[in-house]
Amino acid sequence: MRSEDIAKLAGVSRSTVSRVINNYPNVPEETRVKVLKVIEEHHYEPNSFARALAGKRTDTIGLFAISLSGKNIGNRIYQNNYFAPFVEAVVDTANAKGFYVLIHTVYSREDFQKIKQAFMQKRIDGGILVGIQEDIEIVRELSDLNAPLVIIDYDITEILAERLDKGHLAVINSKDYDGTVAAIEHLIALGHQEIGIVCGEQNTYSGKERYTAYLDTMRKHELTVKDSFVLNGHFSKQRAATEMRKLLASKELPTAIFASNDDMALSIIEVLHEHGIRVPEQIAVIGFDDIDLASRTVPKLSSVKLPLYEMSKAAVQKIIDMVGTSEPSFSTLSLPTELVLRESSGSKR
Repeated sequence: MRSEDIAKLAGVSRSTVSRVINNYPNVPEETRVKVLKVIEEHHYEPNSFARALAGKRTDTIGLFAISLSGKNIGNRIYQNNYFAPFVEAVVDTANAKGFYVLIHTVYSREDFQKIKQAFMQKRIDGGILVGIQEDIEIVRELSDLNAPLVIIDYDITEILAERLDKGHLAVINSKDYDGTVAAIEHLIALGHQEIGIVCGEQNTYSGKERYTAYLDTMRKHELTVKDSFVLNGHFSKQRAATEMRKLLASKELPTAIFASNDDMALSIIEVLHEHGIRVPEQIAVIGFDDIDLASRTVPKLSSVKLPLYEMSKAAVQKIIDMVGTSEPSFSTLSLPTELVLRESSGSKR
């Protein structure tokens, strides 16, 4: 149905329908009510692209979920326990504030054209990027579009060093370093000295932060970090399982493992069970993210809780705030994590 059809049914001009849709004040209340009633009865939705061309807001936020290694290592976004709840939280938060969400998945550098096109064609008022790897040139290109942009999980110092803090840009992180320190300190307090790690992507801010925190905490307690106990999981369940099987073949095992996300932690536990190794009695395991499944597995998974809902809510609000002003703004936010202890990490020895 077109706007002229709405006009005909309401007995008004097309321009009046346009003024009602765009909430102009110079419309008689009786006419406004009549037009809105027809719109509701016929489920009419105005063409957001046409509104954008007319210089109006689209009331649409772009959410771009990025996994450049996803296609190659079988870690598709819709199978990922990190992306799924984040997408859900962004959509719920945006809808509650009267905004739609346009969702795109990005699996290659070429896919970044989707993001640029969405901005340049004015199909969105602003965009949220989650899962981006360190690529300052991509950030520069998107920042140069001079549209509201929020990046989740990115090194703020790199943005400042490249002087990209002059536009409509916000960066939201979680305190992954602190969360990882808490997890490793807990394992050490339980008496573990040989602690392994399953690393995430090292070209992401969160991946680097969690690995650095592991190394720093081990060194602080003068504990040896064995190269064979550092597994490259790339935030992938499949890669984590492969790495764990290689470690089991070597016969030299740690007494505890910290996995840089819960997907990898659960994969590690599955492989250990396959080989008859009991968790936590023989090897303790702690994950990161505290996904829903963590509290429903056997054993229940100890994990560092990521404030996904708070991050998504803050991201949406940042976009809305930037859409509402023409002044350039740059802001950062880092939200706390929480260590949630369950069965998989065991009790004091």
